[in-house]
Amino acid sequence: MFQDNVDVIRISDDGAVRTIILDRPEVRNALNLEMLRALRAALRAADTAAVRCLVLTGSGKAFCAGADIAEWADAEARGELATYPWTDEMHALIAELAAFPKPSLVLLNGAAAGAGLDLALACDFRFAAETARFVCAYTRMGYNPDAGGTWFLPRLIGLEAAKRFAFTGEFWSASEALARGLVTEVHAAEALEPAGRSFAAQLAAGPTVALMQTKRLMAEAGNRGLPDQLAEERRAADICGASADAKEALAAAVERREPNFKGH
Repeated sequence: MFQDNVDVIRISDDGAVRTIILDRPEVRNALNLEMLRALRAALRAADTAAVRCLVLTGSGKAFCAGADIAEWADAEARGELATYPWTDEMHALIAELAAFPKPSLVLLNGAAAGAGLDLALACDFRFAAETARFVCAYTRMGYNPDAGGTWFLPRLIGLEAAKRFAFTGEFWSASEALARGLVTEVHAAEALEPAGRSFAAQLAAGPTVALMQTKRLMAEAGNRGLPDQLAEERRAADICGASADAKEALAAAVERREPNFKGH
């Protein structure tokens, strides 16, 4: 198992699954500039053929409290808030995580607030501990959501529910988040990691080329009409058809066995 450690995140590999752990538990994994830049570097490093699924989680009792308010306050005290690059780094991170070509899963081991919630929303799937809580948080601080929440939330839970969540700043339990469609699955705290690891292993063992093309097509579908989307699906199918995994799937079907996908 590959492992790497830096001051604010930890990285490990288990087969084709790469896990990135937010590691500032003393401040509930609040996102400071160092962590944002470390996460962006970790995403770049994860974009390799060897990584077929990405897992994101937090250390300690919380997943992520959002922006590091203390760092923001220090920037304001120095008169540097207007040029403070946190938002640029956060926006780049959200865009890069959402565009990560392989399947991504976040294990919400605890509370996710504000930009920490937005970080989770940028992943493909969200598994939550039953003790986790969720809050949009921005309006509580006199801000609008500004790390992708206004894009992700309406698409995941519908416009009216997204407005209520953002306007009121109310907290949602894991069970309410599941009922609303904010999270994919809820597990007992001690079962969260095994359930997430099992699902991540399933994704990593899949036909990676086909999963990548499917993820891309779904992400781009809103920008095309149906005829253009069908044409793009044909182009993607040509890419999939040329893959070793598609050939393996066909051979497995003929031989009446389970395919052994290699991810290329």
